[in-house]
Amino acid sequence: MQNRSLRGMSMGARSMERDEGIEPAPRLTAYYDCPNGHTVVLPFSTEADVPAVWECRCGAEALLRDASRPEPKPTKRPRTHWDMLLERRTVSELEELLAERLELLRAGKLRRTA
Repeated sequence: MQNRSLRGMSMGARSMERDEGIEPAPRLTAYYDCPNGHTVVLPFSTEADVPAVWECRCGAEALLRDASRPEPKPTKRPRTHWDMLLERRTVSELEELLAERLELLRAGKLRRTA
């Protein structure tokens, strides 16, 4: 491609279309009140689902004006290593394994690792 064809125009910087006759999409303004006294003002499309909670610039959760706080979603308790171990073995099996390993360690058949 020759460089002459692109001369005089910045690539992607400007559009050759005019804004005449173009109407922007209908919007609504949502006001969020922060517990620290800030007000967050955001434009949304009229077709958008406006969230009830928005993160404020200070990091707190701002609540949509004239809305109630949504119920928190139920979360699963994180699985610990102990939980996963109990899925594979019972407590009596674990006690038996511990006794066997301690016996081998005391007999000098196992080396301690740091």
